[in-house]
Amino acid sequence: MKILVINGSPKGSRSNTYKLTKAFLAGMEERFKVTHEIFEVEEIQVNQQDIKPCLGCFSCWSKTPGVCCIQDDMREVIQKLLWADVTIWSFPLYYFTVPGGLKNLIDRQLPMVEPFMVENEAQIGNGSHPSRYDMSNKKTVVISTCGFYTAQGNYDGVCSLFDHVCGKDEYTTVFCGQGELFREPDLSKRTDEYLGYVQEAGKEYAAGEILPETREKLNQLLYPREIFEKWADMSWGVEKTDGEKESDALIFTRNMAVLYRKESYSGREQVLEMYYTDVDECYQIVMGKNGGRVVTDGSVTATTRIETPLSLWRSIAAGEIRGDEALMNQLYKVKGDFNLLLKWDDYFVGLGDNAGNARKKAKGDSGPEAVEKAAGGIHVPKRGTNMQIMLIPWMAFWISVGINSKIGSFVSIGVCAWVPLLFYHNKKTLYDILSAAFVSGFSIAVLLGASVRAVLPLSYLTFGVMWTLTCFCKIPLTAHYSMNGYNGEDALKNPLFMKTNRILTLMWGILYLVTPVWTYFIMGTQMKSYIGAVNSVLPILMGIFTIWFEKWYPAKIARGQ
Repeated sequence: MKILVINGSPKGSRSNTYKLTKAFLAGMEERFKVTHEIFEVEEIQVNQQDIKPCLGCFSCWSKTPGVCCIQDDMREVIQKLLWADVTIWSFPLYYFTVPGGLKNLIDRQLPMVEPFMVENEAQIGNGSHPSRYDMSNKKTVVISTCGFYTAQGNYDGVCSLFDHVCGKDEYTTVFCGQGELFREPDLSKRTDEYLGYVQEAGKEYAAGEILPETREKLNQLLYPREIFEKWADMSWGVEKTDGEKESDALIFTRNMAVLYRKESYSGREQVLEMYYTDVDECYQIVMGKNGGRVVTDGSVTATTRIETPLSLWRSIAAGEIRGDEALMNQLYKVKGDFNLLLKWDDYFVGLGDNAGNARKKAKGDSGPEAVEKAAGGIHVPKRGTNMQIMLIPWMAFWISVGINSKIGSFVSIGVCAWVPLLFYHNKKTLYDILSAAFVSGFSIAVLLGASVRAVLPLSYLTFGVMWTLTCFCKIPLTAHYSMNGYNGEDALKNPLFMKTNRILTLMWGILYLVTPVWTYFIMGTQMKSYIGAVNSVLPILMGIFTIWFEKWYPAKIARGQ
C-alpha cells in the first residue's frame, strides 16, 4: 500500500495535528507488519513547497489540458496524489477551514479534472467535473485538531469542502478539539493516552475501518470544557484586564490551579504554596469548593509549601523525571501538610504523576494480623496479592496448637490445604507458598510427637527469619503486598516506597526474631494455652507504630531531613 501524507500546517513537523497523524501512521504500520503487507509512505510538508495560488486562467483545461501553466512544485504533488492508494490530509483548523497554503494546493488540483459538466451522485452540490484519472480505488483520511474545547460543530466548512471533493461519506475523519494541549509536556499523560487511541484507529483503518468503540474514545473530550477554556485563556500569559505579560512561573502556577479538581473539596480550603527557587518567585493556589485561584501576594497562610526549581517541577510534570526519585534525592522539599502530595491525583486533573508519584507513598502495610486489625485491613484489588493469605496459616497454627496440640495441628494442615483455593482470585507470592509449607511441616512434626514447647518458638523464629532475610532482597516482603494500593508494580520503582517498606519489614522481622524467647518460657507455664493472645499484644502496638511511621517517614524525607 502506498500512503501519501500531506501536512498542511504552517508549523510543519512541529504541528500538533502532525502528532496525531504520526500516531495514525504508526497504527497502520503495526497492522501491515502483522499481515506482512508491503507499504510505502511519502510526505509532503506544504510549508516547504513552492506552490503559488491558482490564477484562474483555465489553461490546464483549454491550452495545455491536464498541465498547469505555473512552473512550481505542484506538478510533483499531483504525481504523488496519483501514486498514492491512501492520502492523509493533516492540518489544523484555521478560521473554520484549511490553512491558506493548503487551500492553494487544493485549488491547484484543477488540472486533475476535466472542464465538462457532469452530475456526480456521490458528491454534494449541483454539478461537477469528471476526473482525468481513475481515482475509484483511492482512499482519503482527514486528520485535524482545533483550538476549541470540542471538534463538534466546528468542522462544517472542512466537511463541506471534502464532501464536494471526495463525495459525502467517502472519506474518514479524525477531528480532535483542544489541539493546543498536545504541545504541553505537563499534560502528556492525557494526550499520550489519546494518541494511543489514534494509533489504534490507524491499525483498525488499515484492517478495514475504525471500530465504533475506538471512534467513541476519539470523540471524548481531553478535559472538561470548563477546565480547558480556563487553561486556554491563561496559557497566553497575558492579563485580561491590562494585557500585561506574566512570568513563566506564574503562568505555570495558573495552569496548575485550573487543573484543580473542585470535587475533591473536603469542607475546608487548602492552600498550596509554590516557591520556585531558581527564579525566586512564590505563588499560592487556594483550593476551594468553587475551584482553584492563584494568589500572587502571599496574603494567605499556606497549608502545604513546595520549594522547588521551576525547571525541575516542569520536568516532573512532563514525566521526564520521576518525582519520587527527585524527592528522595532532596531536589525539592515539602513543608506543612504532606497529605496533599500523597493524594495529588485526587486534587489535580492530569497531573497525577507531577508531584512525583509522591502519591505512591511509602506505605508500610507490613505486620501480621495486628497490622490488619490496626489498619482496618489492606484493600486488595481482585487478582492482586493479599497478605492475609500468607498470614492465615501462621495464625491458625499459633492459636490452635497453643490450645490443643493435636487438634490444632490437624486444623492447621486443613487451613494450609484450603489456602490454594484463594489463589483463584488472588496472585500468589513465594511467601504464600513458603508459609503453607512451613506451617504444614511444623504441624506434622507436632503430630509425630515433637515437643510443642520447642516447635512453637521455632515457628516464630522461622517467621521472623523469613521477614528479615527479605530486607536484603531487591523487594522486601511487605512491598509485594502493599504495592496493591499504589499503582501495583509501578510502586516498586518508587524509592521512597521501597525504603519505607524495607525499614518496616526489618522491624517486624526483628520482633518475630525475639518473640521465640518469651514464647519458650511461657510454654512452660500454665499460660501456654493463651500464648496466641499474649503474642498479639506487641504486634498490635507495632501495627499502631506502622500506621504512624508510614506517614511520618515520607514527610520527614520531604522536608529534606
